Amino acid sequence: MKPFTKILTAIDFSENSECAFDYALTLATQFNAELTIIHVINEPVDLRGFYVPHISFEQLEKEIEESAVKMMETFCSSKLGTFSNYKTSIVTGIPCDEITAAAAKIDASLIVLGTHGRTGLDRILFGSTAERVVRSASCPVLTVRLPAVQR
Repeated sequence: MKPFTKILTAIDFSENSECAFDYALTLATQFNAELTIIHVINEPVDLRGFYVPHISFEQLEKEIEESAVKMMETFCSSKLGTFSNYKTSIVTGIPCDEITAAAAKIDASLIVLGTHGRTGLDRILFGSTAERVVRSASCPVLTVRLPAVQR
C-alpha cells in the first residue's frame, strides 16, 4: 500500500461531512500527511429573470462566497486543534467535478468524503456526489456515513 501523503476532504458543513472530516484528520495525523479541505459552492441558479428587488445576482454570489469563507474559518478553528499541515480551498462548480479536479491538481493519495446514504427516489433525483467521485477519481476514496442511531 502506498503511504497517504496528501489527503483531500470535501466539506459542506453538514453533520455527514464533519464525521468524514474527523476520519480525514485522524488519517492525516497518523500518516503525517498534508490535508486539503475543500468546500464547493454549487453553481448557483441564474436568478436574473426573477424579481429580487433587494439584491443583484452578482451581489448574491459575492455574499455566498463571503459566507463560505467565514464558515470555513470557523470550521477550521474549531476542528483542527494543533494540526497545522493543512490548506483550504473554496471553489464554485459541480461538486463531483471540482473535488476530482482538486484531487488531481494536488496529486492526492486519498479522498475522504461524507455520504448521506440516499436510496431509492432520493438517490435518483439528487444523485450521489460521493458515488460520482468514487467512479472518476484516480486515487482511493474513503466514504464515511454517520453512525447508525442506537435505539
